[in-house]
Amino acid sequence: MACKIGAITVGQSPRSDVVPEIAGLLGNVELIQWGALDGLTTAEIAKLAPSPGDYVLVTRLKDGTSVHIAKRYILERMQLQINEFIRQGADGILLLCTGEFPGFHCAKPVLYPQRLLQYFVMGTAADRIVGVATPDASQVPQATRRWQEYGVKNVVVEPATPYGEPSEVLQAAAALKRRGAEIVVMDCIGYTSKMKEAITELTGLPVILPRTVAARTVAEIFG
Repeated sequence: MACKIGAITVGQSPRSDVVPEIAGLLGNVELIQWGALDGLTTAEIAKLAPSPGDYVLVTRLKDGTSVHIAKRYILERMQLQINEFIRQGADGILLLCTGEFPGFHCAKPVLYPQRLLQYFVMGTAADRIVGVATPDASQVPQATRRWQEYGVKNVVVEPATPYGEPSEVLQAAAALKRRGAEIVVMDCIGYTSKMKEAITELTGLPVILPRTVAARTVAEIFG
């Protein structure tokens, strides 16, 4: 019998840009999707926009457009969704976001892609110059600080949305290589395997993709 995992995006479900790509890596696991912005109107989502000093999240809506929101506005909604997933019998929770989150209350395992990505990078490339792609220029300072706090001694960050033109991602990757990056970390769940392949071909650098790191961890634990 397949395990059931509750997958929560900070945007709207279904994440048709993420889940189909990782499904083949999950093993005997069924993902049930919800989103922190599910059921909200455009006007209601607009009220969640970041203010100066907020932790910024960039995510995808059901119609394929992207949106900037402040993390503080959605934490309670995410906790309620976790509670409901567990009430319905989920065996665990997977967040579909690489942002930093507090520990949610849950009797079952909760997989945080940012933590998985952090330890994966620290275990494989902490002594390298790490080039980080993040979706928006407003996230560059928080991404730089975060990776330095994790222990990466040399980190360079470039913005490139995964929800726009693919050429923007390639331009950011080229900029990271020019700045001395020896490995590229695509720090958003929205970046795709095709983007990873294109970056590898363009730069010749190894590339770490969080959606596949998370998917393989789900398979290891639940598959």
